[in-house]
Amino acid sequence: MLPSSTISSKGQITVPREIRLRLGLKEGDRVEFVIENGCTIIRPARGPENPFQKYVGALPAFSGAEEINSWVRDLREEANDRR
Repeated sequence: MLPSSTISSKGQITVPREIRLRLGLKEGDRVEFVIENGCTIIRPARGPENPFQKYVGALPAFSGAEEINSWVRDLREEANDRR
């Protein structure tokens, strides 16, 4: 039998355990109901887009804090040389 649920008088449903596990849902998570090609889909709610995502990869990759500190020192030295 397919997982199912009954709508309460307040319009609430209980998401069956099998579906919660499949979607990775836990207490307090939000879900979205999306209509695509005439089908209604339930999925975990997507948060707002990360505004910094477009900058991923803009800086060189570092192997650790020591390398980062060296890079910052170099930048500061370049800035001081320009003064």
